[in-house]
Amino acid sequence: MTALRADMFEEICPSTLLPFRIGADKWAGMVLRCLEDGPRRYSELRIPLARISPKVLTQSLRSLERDGFISRTTDGRRVTYELTVLGRSLLEPMRQMCAWAEDHWDELLDAKESVKES
Repeated sequence: MTALRADMFEEICPSTLLPFRIGADKWAGMVLRCLEDGPRRYSELRIPLARISPKVLTQSLRSLERDGFISRTTDGRRVTYELTVLGRSLLEPMRQMCAWAEDHWDELLDAKESVKES
């Protein structure tokens, strides 16, 4: 399994403009993408998700676990997170939503800007 890249998510990412969310918060989709290739430790998740405060990342992980999308395994002091079957089933719909956001990027930006101006 390859290491997660710090630049995995751009500062301005189409997923931030989506009019819908996966899970309870706006970071859930990014967390799920980080777990796509297998289990990860919290410290590994912090690399591409550095924009998220540790508190908010912890809340997001707990929410995803509570909703059945990820599982948390503790082995002594080592804690890992991984996708459940339910969480893995979201990956393809997420890819489709990301493609949709990319196709409608300009429209989404225009809509967001028009609300700011009013």
